[in-house]
Amino acid sequence: MRRLFGTDGVRGTANIYPMTSEIAMQIGRAIAFQVKDQRHGHRIVIGKDTRISGYMIENALASGICSMGVDVLLVGPLPTPGIAFITHSMRADAGVVISASHNPFQDNGIKIFSRDGFKLPDDQEADIEDLIFSQKMAALRPVADEIGKASRLDDARGRYIVFLKNTFPAKYTLDDFHIVLDCAHGATYGVAPHVFSELGARVTAIGVHPDGKNINDQCGALHPERVAEKVKELGADIGIALDGDGDRLIVVDEGGRVVDGDHIMAICAAELMAMRKLKKKTLVTTVMSNMGLETAMRKIGVSLIRTPVGDRYVVEEMRNRGYSFGGEQSGHLIFLEHSTTGDGILAALQLMAIMKKRQKPLSELAGIMEAFPQTLTNVRTAKRLDLSLVPNLQPTIKKMEKRLKDEGRILIRLSGTEPVVRVMLEGRDQDLINEMGRELCAIIRQADGQQG
Repeated sequence: MRRLFGTDGVRGTANIYPMTSEIAMQIGRAIAFQVKDQRHGHRIVIGKDTRISGYMIENALASGICSMGVDVLLVGPLPTPGIAFITHSMRADAGVVISASHNPFQDNGIKIFSRDGFKLPDDQEADIEDLIFSQKMAALRPVADEIGKASRLDDARGRYIVFLKNTFPAKYTLDDFHIVLDCAHGATYGVAPHVFSELGARVTAIGVHPDGKNINDQCGALHPERVAEKVKELGADIGIALDGDGDRLIVVDEGGRVVDGDHIMAICAAELMAMRKLKKKTLVTTVMSNMGLETAMRKIGVSLIRTPVGDRYVVEEMRNRGYSFGGEQSGHLIFLEHSTTGDGILAALQLMAIMKKRQKPLSELAGIMEAFPQTLTNVRTAKRLDLSLVPNLQPTIKKMEKRLKDEGRILIRLSGTEPVVRVMLEGRDQDLINEMGRELCAIIRQADGQQG
């Protein structure tokens, strides 16, 4: 049973267990212990988003790492994919991101990348927990000149900006684009405006004044309506909404309509397929992606593989099976040709390169996919239910699936962090799936409290 790590690192309310200085220091010590071997010159990169608690956790992590005789490179506020890039390009032994992604400012988290820029697999996270709670490191304290030191990598932002610009085709510029860019007062505020403007775009930037407390606050990828209003007001060509740590992207077309991760994947997968760059003619996504994406891909000869929710599972499937492109409806988009993790800025550049090449507005490109009507209800329960023991649930699902045939689907899953059952249905008939959803939620609510 995991004690610290969830589906995407350690996360919680800052200064409350497990997101305390004490635990952060122990995580730092454990990471350093993992990477040390007989050679010298060990280094671990630490970056963060703009939350006020980042200072506290950054210092605790650095202290723990240095106490084990490993050096620290501090890069300050930088998007999560930027830290993955710096870790790999600097040949560091690991990279640590202090961020709670799209969560409000009072939360924070710790994500860890290995030296190759990929997130740590489950077994290595379990090893870190074992090191912390078994006290195996208690007696290991380097002294004198064996203690590590911390230094600041002042040009990390510039290095990452150059990398991102190099992923955009050299034969194109963004000279004729007017972009509304929302950085969610997060880690991309010092990077994204420069990337797009240096490629020639006219950029109207919002969400670029972080104060430690306004990250993701009614802005960014979770609230694209803010960008949509600005796009319509200014007559811009595209709206780009990033989240607090910059690893997800939601866009808005020239008419102010939101284009989610499923539609972006459909556009990019079709282009990669046309260029014969979509490895094994396969797109990897999660169980949450709309059935309309599957239908659109089938029409162009692309297979679609689904994984559990979480971009790390998408990446694992891609690496294990040799695929090149995947993502999530929420806007995590992974182009393995360019990056090891989801990158909102990079994904926006790939999308605009297609717009430039095809000489088509985003609204026209997004027409490749028609989303099926969807209903999603979060049923909060008194305790975590065992869905296999809920009376009449499985027979009801089977009857409904038979009625939906191949033009709909039902997904019921437990939340990974709270006692909530997520009930999602898709189908051609909105009224029908609404009715089915209500029936399934009623069955779950009735079972709540009956399981011992």
